[in-house]
Amino acid sequence: MDGDHVRELSGGVSQSGVRDHNERLILSVIHRYGAMPGIDVARRTGLSTQTASIITRKLEGDGILRRGAPNRGKVGKPSIPMELNPDGVLAFGLKIGRRSADLLLLDFAGTVRAQIHTTYPYPLPENVFRFLKDGLETMLGHLPPALLPRICGIGIATPFELWKWHNIVGLAADKFRSWKDVDFAHEVAQFSDLPAFVVNDGTAACHAEHLYGRGRQFRDYAYFFIGSFIGGGVALNGTVFEGNQGNAGALGSMRSTGPLGESQQLIDVASLHLLEARLIEAGINPQILWQTPQDWTGLARYVDPWIGETAQELAKASLSICSVIDFEAIVIDGAFPPDVRSELVERVRRYLVNQDKRGLIEPRIEAGSVGENARAVGAASSPIFSQYLLNTNAGLSAY
Repeated sequence: MDGDHVRELSGGVSQSGVRDHNERLILSVIHRYGAMPGIDVARRTGLSTQTASIITRKLEGDGILRRGAPNRGKVGKPSIPMELNPDGVLAFGLKIGRRSADLLLLDFAGTVRAQIHTTYPYPLPENVFRFLKDGLETMLGHLPPALLPRICGIGIATPFELWKWHNIVGLAADKFRSWKDVDFAHEVAQFSDLPAFVVNDGTAACHAEHLYGRGRQFRDYAYFFIGSFIGGGVALNGTVFEGNQGNAGALGSMRSTGPLGESQQLIDVASLHLLEARLIEAGINPQILWQTPQDWTGLARYVDPWIGETAQELAKASLSICSVIDFEAIVIDGAFPPDVRSELVERVRRYLVNQDKRGLIEPRIEAGSVGENARAVGAASSPIFSQYLLNTNAGLSAY
């Protein structure tokens, strides 16, 4: 399949696009709480039963909602719940990482329909966009024609100021710095007519956790995602808050004090690149950290000390965050196996016991549940969220 064919297929979006407020409200309620009959939709949204019924019928007609199995067992006529139609909306998500990139196709229910993965020494622009173009060709070529009009966009999760974090020299360094001048929408438009949505990778991961993971349990929380570099996000009023420049929750830039009293950032003391460096020093190929599926068995000698040091820094950072907003929880996830995440969360809880908490309300420390795929899933959710779900912080971000 050539590039023109990719444009032809991916440019067939016939969705009505931006939904009105009440449609977004109903979709957000069903997305958050699951399938429910019309009377419950009206109760949770505050809309009249008639209004809720008219809108849900419209959304059903648009193929975005569908009827679920009737609820039986009660007196009277069985109620029929309305649920999200997984085929109703789809989006691509691209995660650009320091050592790897992922492209996936996500449906409205949060299920990954297809995914491809690549690794590289450094994410140079031409390689990343070639990976995206080829990946779109492959995935679109295998997608049933009826679903092509349901694709609403391409989300791209990228580190903030990507061009600043590298340690290469020469021609490659010049190419890497060219990220500063990259117009993502323009690059994508060279081979696809799908709209591009660019989001900070930490914020993208937070979106994934909030829409599809354990973050749905909390209204206000701070979120850490540990990849090559640690990042994060914040959720306020039941929605991820991106900030007026899209860089809210830049938790990796929080200040930390080094062993000699020097000023550091959290990114320097609580990131996977530190573990990577230890493996290199020990003569172990660090590529093992970024391969999928993940298998870190045999690395305990290096992983355990990293967990201890990282947990100590996260405990201090968690309290610093809560001195600004009294978050009910701190959610921790990362590009590592679930057992590493569980141990890291447990160590943070233990370190928190002995921290000075005067004047603070201690937050719950919880493990995220999306895992290593959070940034790519969050990237794909960006077009969906922007066009179909309700942003309760929209007014805050406008100032």
